[in-house]
Amino acid sequence: MTDPTINSRDDLIRYLDAALALEHATIPVYLTAYYSIHSTTNSDAAHIIRVTAVEEMLHLTLVANVMNAVGGSPDLTRPGFVPSYPAYLPDGEDDFTVDLRPFSPEAVETFCKIERPRKAPDPQARLMAVRPEESLLVQSPTATGIRFYSIGEFYEEIMEGLQRLAAEDPKLFSGDESRQVGPEQFYSGGGMIIPVHDLASACRALQLISEQGEGLDTGVYDAEGELAHYYRFRQLQFGRYYQRGDKADAPTGPELDIDWDEVWRVKVSPKLADYPPGSELAAAAAAFNTDYGEFLTLLTRAFNGESDRLQDAVWWMFRLRDSFNRLIRNPLPGSDGLHAGPTFEVAGTGGALS
Repeated sequence: MTDPTINSRDDLIRYLDAALALEHATIPVYLTAYYSIHSTTNSDAAHIIRVTAVEEMLHLTLVANVMNAVGGSPDLTRPGFVPSYPAYLPDGEDDFTVDLRPFSPEAVETFCKIERPRKAPDPQARLMAVRPEESLLVQSPTATGIRFYSIGEFYEEIMEGLQRLAAEDPKLFSGDESRQVGPEQFYSGGGMIIPVHDLASACRALQLISEQGEGLDTGVYDAEGELAHYYRFRQLQFGRYYQRGDKADAPTGPELDIDWDEVWRVKVSPKLADYPPGSELAAAAAAFNTDYGEFLTLLTRAFNGESDRLQDAVWWMFRLRDSFNRLIRNPLPGSDGLHAGPTFEVAGTGGALS
């Protein structure tokens, strides 16, 4: 099962669209854990999660730049873009569940699984058959019934497809350069935006995503000198920061201050159907989903020629705190003391590109 699955520009754009959805799928997971932390507590953990969520925005932007460079149109408002939680991601031979969880050891274990570097043992193992019961976020969008060994292998497939198509088509990178988002529109401490205009810049953009935690194993620190996402979350498991020279399994930096009890006990992966019809909680959950849809609309506009909207979108993502608080601070009737939480059931409209 080693035949290429990217054989045309359209195939490539479909893969990049899947990459956009994959990068976004982690944002609700991180935001739910982040906002479940009681204010003024767990500052170390909150900072780690918040910075990682912002860097997922960087990843979204890098994928969008590659898509625009090859003539695609990123659309985060299309139907099906936001997954239904629990979602599922590959972890080598197996897969694992990605839930919307409050900050907890279980949530951090999920974060580590999301970001853990996994490389197929040999080229034959990159592509695998999807089992009938699987519904994974990292299936091939062009080969029915095929999924990838890991997120890293998914990105390797895209980079190899880019290289192959660029060698065959000198006009592959013919997209509208005005749609590129540059570092002047968005800066993340974990890496600069890379405008994409050729094969080299496209590969640099995708490589940065992999090196920051969702793919290739480059060690505790990535090529930018930043702690890779996987190891950031491992700090929460060890209860101690890494410092330069540390081995992966033995951080020696200062201790982290973590209190697992200073958290709102939010229902795991709630649904609108869990809230009493006509209740204030049901209205608050629906309003949150509307607000989140607006966030995705801002991103879509930013990636389609209105790049100045990107900073607005980053601000909007954290403006959601008020909407979160209206849910997580209120018990959910009939749930044994668990609290309400956002459902992220966002009906795609595609309206941002109309």
